[in-house]
Amino acid sequence: MPHAGSAPLLPPDLLAMIGRGVSVIVSSCGHDLTPSLMRAVGSQISPAGDRITVFLNRSQSARLLQDVASTGRVAVVFSEPYSHRTVQVKASRARLREACAEDEPALQRYCQAMQGELGRIGFAPAFAVAMLAYRLEDVSAIEFAPEQAFDQTPGPRAGQPLGTGA
Repeated sequence: MPHAGSAPLLPPDLLAMIGRGVSVIVSSCGHDLTPSLMRAVGSQISPAGDRITVFLNRSQSARLLQDVASTGRVAVVFSEPYSHRTVQVKASRARLREACAEDEPALQRYCQAMQGELGRIGFAPAFAVAMLAYRLEDVSAIEFAPEQAFDQTPGPRAGQPLGTGA
């Protein structure tokens, strides 16, 4: 994990992209390394990029949430649908919590942002609303401090690490 005085893990343009609300896929694996993944129904990032929260429908994500709970590991891909600009962040000490009423504005902002993002590629707002539907009582949050980041935009830099990390 970055320490005080170290270079930021994510550059300002990627922090802005993540904060704006783009497509989010969350993954983990069990101790046997069997992968699990699910589309998030929301996300938020601290202004400094040192804390990320992703939101998942618990009823659709049981295996993924179990994997995060048992290993602490999470990998999250943020991708801009229009350009395919993509970044992956990883952490080894993620923690779970149930979503609460205070998370509702972040979930709503995310859905509105995704309506705009998907609208750029021809999808009606109703598509994003249906894809990101949730019941707050069924939402779990995964909170983590990103430890590693990688450029995953298709092209010659795909897979290259970003920032300095620990």
